[in-house]
Amino acid sequence: MATDVFSSIRLFRKLPPERQAWLRTMAKSHAFSFQQLKLLTEYSVDLICWKAGSLEPFYRPETAGQSRAKEAAGKIFQAFRDGYETLKNGQKTYTGAYRFSAEERKFPDEKMVEIPLKGSIMGRCPVASEKTRCCNLYTLDAVQQCGFDCSYCSIQSFYHGNQVRFIKDLKTHLETLTLDPSKSYHIGTGQSSDSLMWGNRFGLLDTLYRFAAAHPNVVIEMKSKSGRIDYLLENRPPANMVFTWSLNTQAVICHEEKGTASLEKRLESARKLADQGIPVGFHFHPMVWYTGWQDDYASVISRLTEEFQPEEVVMVSLGTLTFIKSVIKRIRERMPDTSILRMPMEDAAGKLSYPFEIKKSLFMDAYKAFPDAWKKDVFFYMCMEDIDLWEPVFGRSYPSNGAFEAHMIRSYQEKLRRIADRTREYWQSTAS
Repeated sequence: MATDVFSSIRLFRKLPPERQAWLRTMAKSHAFSFQQLKLLTEYSVDLICWKAGSLEPFYRPETAGQSRAKEAAGKIFQAFRDGYETLKNGQKTYTGAYRFSAEERKFPDEKMVEIPLKGSIMGRCPVASEKTRCCNLYTLDAVQQCGFDCSYCSIQSFYHGNQVRFIKDLKTHLETLTLDPSKSYHIGTGQSSDSLMWGNRFGLLDTLYRFAAAHPNVVIEMKSKSGRIDYLLENRPPANMVFTWSLNTQAVICHEEKGTASLEKRLESARKLADQGIPVGFHFHPMVWYTGWQDDYASVISRLTEEFQPEEVVMVSLGTLTFIKSVIKRIRERMPDTSILRMPMEDAAGKLSYPFEIKKSLFMDAYKAFPDAWKKDVFFYMCMEDIDLWEPVFGRSYPSNGAFEAHMIRSYQEKLRRIADRTREYWQSTAS
């Protein structure tokens, strides 16, 4: 096959010159198909991101034997694939120095802009599916694009460019939303950007506060990896807003969650809000399968349950890495310094994720690490996971997404009322 075939493989241009030259030599020497050359390019990019060398050690021309042309190329390609898959499917190790410091970065002011709304301000979770147990979350996409640089982030595939875009006239758009006052809603704000890292930029938090106060039948969830809570401490949020943090081990944070607040800062921020009687929650999502994950996650959970009481916490969720193909493509195009795609994958309701048994091990270990008092008083759930995981992990399941949604919202609202009542009683007692 002519070597100019690589001009049609966009990812090929991302490779350093020496890797390009080597692949061109392979293309001249063997009758690889276009698809095989495309895959060899993807393998080469992955190995660079993983700091795992090159494909050269897997080059076994002797495997062709007496075969010729396409048949010979197929056998040689299979040797490349086998070597790559062995690396990919093994349990990765986060060793040596962290790839970057766990310190929240400030996004440049000049890259934050307001834009007119296109479409609806509120929708359903973009990855909701009847094939998994889903909570039917509504999403409020007031900000588009995230200022953090997590290696696995799906937001990177939804939006393009380095601009973070705030919806102009957000207050007006929220006022025109038609919500049924007899229905309860769970609305998340962290699906298209981080909920807290922007503070009150363009009046964002002011507007969300007013919206929550005007709709007591709504639970607004603000999900974050940021430590930016100054506005929340200075301006008490309505009682139907809950502030949640994505937690992970320090190894994952310092290898895969670039620009985010450290684990220490996330817990400290949540603690400051809980001290003011403001509802908080936590998401162990994505849990990552790597050497030492059991001890590392157990340590995080131990710290969490030592620093917080279950009556302060609304929910804890468990989830793991789940990719759509466009996200994997985007990760490769960005070529970040990450081994996030170094993991065994199989089909999971039309997406790609860990095999069932690995997920079950991750989630069962995490849930078992929580004290019984937490299991009784905190709402635990899994996000976008196989229906068959619920019974072995939690000992309960739901017949439908609607039943899951109803139980979740009812549990949230009951917990928010208890937190509000306890906080009110505390302030009344201190004032008397």
